[in-house]
Amino acid sequence: MYSLLRNFLFMLDAETSHHLSLNSLNRLYKLKLASLMAKPQVQDPVTVMGIEFPNRVGLAAGLDKNGQFVDALSQFGFGFIEVGTVTPRAQDGNPKPRLFRIKEAQAIINRMGFNNDGVDQLLKNISDIDFTSKNKGLLGINIGKNFDTPVEKAVDDYLIGMEKIYPKADYMVVNISSPNTPGLRDLQFGENLKVLLENLKKKQQSLHQEHQVYKPLAVKIAPDLDANDITELGKTFVEFELDGIIATNTTFDRSKVEGMKFADEQGGLSGKPLSDKSTQVISQLVHAMDNKIPVIGVGGIHDGQSALDKINAGAALVQVYSGFIYHGPELVSQAAKAIKAAKTV
Repeated sequence: MYSLLRNFLFMLDAETSHHLSLNSLNRLYKLKLASLMAKPQVQDPVTVMGIEFPNRVGLAAGLDKNGQFVDALSQFGFGFIEVGTVTPRAQDGNPKPRLFRIKEAQAIINRMGFNNDGVDQLLKNISDIDFTSKNKGLLGINIGKNFDTPVEKAVDDYLIGMEKIYPKADYMVVNISSPNTPGLRDLQFGENLKVLLENLKKKQQSLHQEHQVYKPLAVKIAPDLDANDITELGKTFVEFELDGIIATNTTFDRSKVEGMKFADEQGGLSGKPLSDKSTQVISQLVHAMDNKIPVIGVGGIHDGQSALDKINAGAALVQVYSGFIYHGPELVSQAAKAIKAAKTV
């Protein structure tokens, strides 16, 4: 069924089909018809970042930026769903067109630019979610800075986001690696990173005391890093005792899609061509951190083996996004089953 729907949706431009598919899914869910494509949740519980996940396969941020479709998406067997990236204030993002499929490579290029309705609206959207019901996974919320906030004041936006999402998120993610917000990736390096992490950890401890519950804090990094960058990042993450790292975001690298339609579009590349690059970063980062901080592996997962490759590289959990667009709900169960089978051997 999904392949038929995908063939129709792929006749439309990428952003139109994105909104159409999610809104249609939501309508089916409300009509109690989402079970037509639902997949049972593979039970493979694991404790990561101090919390128990039903299985190791999650949905990456970016698909459901505003938390409008969590209930419907939870029908597909995810162990966790990450919403966002959300910013303190609503913003339109970059001009359209800004989302492109490279079908022959099972890839996507986006330059969305953190388009979202703002953190307050996201919290309204998720206010009625009942995560105690069957098949619900955990909820991560991914936060970013507004495009017009100077990089030197980015920490202010992240602190606003943390304070607002803390009561609702099972875990929090700070996105400092999107290629589509000018200057954002500069926060991954040197003193900029240390000042940011120092403020984030102080805020986390303050919120812990206020709410009497500890919520894990993760940082999402880019794949476009050399070995020295990764080593320095690993040392810094351990120094500031982060709870988790998400590796990786989209890439600027076009070497595996060179000459294909849309390959020269500006933005970040995701999907199958990113698979090896992301896995390599995971392996190097796990080594640099001496396994002291869990890594959530994302980038190019397109079948059970590519999900397992991330686990074998040292990831504790994995996330899918572009592969989910190309392969549908079946990918979630394939990945979860492959990981569970390997862990029981």
